[in-house]
Amino acid sequence: MSLSTLHTASSGFEAARQVGVLPDAHRARRLHGHSFMARVRADLPANWGPYPGAEVKTLTEQLQACTAQLDYRLLNDVLPLPTDENLARWLRDQLQVPGLEQIGIQSTADQGVDLDRHDQAHVWRRYRFESAHKLPNVPMGHKCGRLHGHGFEVILHANQDAGGRDLSIDYDHLDAIWAPFHYQLHHKFLNAIEGLENPTSEVLAGWLWQRLKGVLPELSWVTVYETGSCGANFNGTDYRIWKELTLDSALFLREAPADDPLSHIHGHTYTLRLHLSAPLDTVMGWTVDFGDVKDRFNPIFKALDHHPLHELPGLTDCDAASLAHWILKEARKTLPQVDRVDLYETRGCGAVAVAGQDGPMLPI
Repeated sequence: MSLSTLHTASSGFEAARQVGVLPDAHRARRLHGHSFMARVRADLPANWGPYPGAEVKTLTEQLQACTAQLDYRLLNDVLPLPTDENLARWLRDQLQVPGLEQIGIQSTADQGVDLDRHDQAHVWRRYRFESAHKLPNVPMGHKCGRLHGHGFEVILHANQDAGGRDLSIDYDHLDAIWAPFHYQLHHKFLNAIEGLENPTSEVLAGWLWQRLKGVLPELSWVTVYETGSCGANFNGTDYRIWKELTLDSALFLREAPADDPLSHIHGHTYTLRLHLSAPLDTVMGWTVDFGDVKDRFNPIFKALDHHPLHELPGLTDCDAASLAHWILKEARKTLPQVDRVDLYETRGCGAVAVAGQDGPMLPI
């Protein structure tokens, strides 16, 4: 099995801006501010950091040095048109980091832009609705067969091809397109809606894609959160699901110099996300049952959570990349559909391990 690694980092900054090319009545024309979050993913060459395992720390420091130039600034003094996309491009030009795969700017909790290595910008916006559903085809006794509800979240991702100059796919445009879907889904029983008789996360993502693509040709994929820790993506062809967990573990880095704090025993509350790809089961309406994912992964979870990671057999070191690779290999023994593991030591800072060839990267 071939494995590839992306290291990730994030850095926040506070800044004000005006976007003057918008219509006079548009709220973003007024001077306003955001708590921005910048995030990067990079396919770093071997020996890039000062020692093996220092990649996340070094990448984070370099990103922080760039965002420090924007912190508590009027962004119009830095860029004539400081859109999220143009901020991502500015950061890409500032970062002296090889192998940059993706740069993201998140301007609020619910919106942002991800710029990929092909210079393609993906604008995204998050929406929420509260609905009830049940899964009619699950085995007797399965909890999802009972009528229950969720606070669903949907993220729409759209290609922005105009290099930040044409804002035809701005956030307000996405809001207008989403509004009738919110009315159709919010405070509703999903099973009663035509096409959602078996409303799994995958079916809901596909249902939305089919109806949105006609009014939003730029749509690149749809993300559905069934809960805060699991959901599905659909890009018009392929379904992917994920399951997220947290781990509280101790570690130290064997390769770190003795005077480096990472050489000391310390700990993290890790965020771990397992990504799975499989054909859609047309009867069950899912790729893999989230409950099966949890049950099959549970022995690995128990070996990691509330344990010293440096004592794990077969783990070369405890840096995020080494640990993500170890988890991916172990998980595929019982869950061969797992093809990617995201592991974050802190918010946005960690590593992504991918088995084989990965498709379009999901939001940072």
